[in-house]
Amino acid sequence: MVRELSHYIDGQRVDGTSTRFGDVYNPCTGEVQARLPLASADEVRNAIASAEKGQLEWGAMNPQRRGRILLKFVDLVNEHMDELATLLSSEHGKTFPDAKGDIQRGIEVVEFAAGAPHLLKGEFSDNAGTGIDVHSLRQPLGVVAGITPFNFPAMIPLWKSGPALAAGNASSSSLRSATLRCRCAWRNFSPRRGCRTASSTSSTATRKPWIPSSRIRG
Repeated sequence: MVRELSHYIDGQRVDGTSTRFGDVYNPCTGEVQARLPLASADEVRNAIASAEKGQLEWGAMNPQRRGRILLKFVDLVNEHMDELATLLSSEHGKTFPDAKGDIQRGIEVVEFAAGAPHLLKGEFSDNAGTGIDVHSLRQPLGVVAGITPFNFPAMIPLWKSGPALAAGNASSSSLRSATLRCRCAWRNFSPRRGCRTASSTSSTATRKPWIPSSRIRG
C-alpha cells in the first residue's frame, strides 16, 4: 500500500486538502513509494501564519538556549543517521555512503550555527562623530522561506534552516515531492527537542504562493 504523506504545520501533521498529489518514486525500481499532498495557497498561508506565531517565542529566547536546542537536534539526527540515509537513498538514488555524506554536511552547518550567539552581538562606536555615539543591534527578520533543489535534499535545507533558526527566525520550507521523506522524518525530531514552534513546514510543488507573500522576510 502506498503511504500518503502530510504537511507539517505548528508541530503537527496536517492532511492536505487540495486533492492534488505528487508521487514519490524509488528511482532504482520505478516503484511509487508514497504520495505527497500538494499544498493549496490557503495551506501555505496557514503555514506562514503558524511560523509567524512561533517566531515570536523563538526569537525572544536566549540565543544560547536556541543553540543548545539545535545541538540536541544534531544529536538526534546522528542517532538516526542510518535510517535517514536509507530513506534519502531510496527516494533520490544516491548510494548509502553518499546519502550519509549529504546529511552529515548539512548538520555540520547546524553545529556551526549553534555557536553563533557571540556573532549575534551588536556593535558600539564611542564618539563616532563629535558628541555622537553609534550602536547597532542584530534582530531576527521573522519568517524566512526555503525553496530548495532536489540534488542535495538534506544538506541544502539544513544549510538554510540552521543559521536562520540560530538567529531567531522561523523557518518555513517547501519540499520537493521527489526527495522529501528524509526531511519528513527529521522534522519529527524538532518537537522532541524544543523546536516545535520554530519550524513550520508545508509541502508544495509551486513557488507562487510563497514568493509574493509580504510575510516572508527572507
